[in-house]
Amino acid sequence: MTTPLNDNALAQLFLDAHTHTSWQEKPIDEAIIQQLYDLVKVGSTSANCSPARFVFITTDEAREKLKPCLSSGNVEQTMSAPCTVIVAYDEEFYEQLPTLFPYADAKSWFTSNPEAALETAMRNSSMQGAYLISAARALGLDTGAMSGFNPTLLNDTFFSDSTWKVNFLLNIGYGDGEKVHKRFPRLSFEQACQIL
Repeated sequence: MTTPLNDNALAQLFLDAHTHTSWQEKPIDEAIIQQLYDLVKVGSTSANCSPARFVFITTDEAREKLKPCLSSGNVEQTMSAPCTVIVAYDEEFYEQLPTLFPYADAKSWFTSNPEAALETAMRNSSMQGAYLISAARALGLDTGAMSGFNPTLLNDTFFSDSTWKVNFLLNIGYGDGEKVHKRFPRLSFEQACQIL
């Protein structure tokens, strides 16, 4: 039986967490990056398909490679972030299913249905990207997710010789709390939910 998280933990993960666009000049240790993935990889995906692939950009050389792919409004925040993660998915994620989900011939579910494969890859890599945001917050990091980039250029730049494709970008680091925007409104329960 699990115990609900206390108010401090809930605040760190959700209630006090904000999207960050300004960063302290403080690098992220590689051991923390590996710990992030160790947390993400145990998050649930359908049939344990685990389609997400992550490229952690931490060097100036890699940032310069990414820069032309970014929308103008995302350049400054990304160039100053200690780490930008390309949250991608493997179009052929199903090749790993005999190992990841040995209870059925799950690979055949997708080799025979490309539309289902793409939908599954996008949905589940998005979930894994959300796990990455939660894991980063749990480890004391701040995050800023982005969709403002040229996906064709990014895929050509980073994944031209692979079956990986970008889903979204995520800046992570130690945010500058003095430059965080006030939280925008959210939809009420009544606006966004139904109980049937």
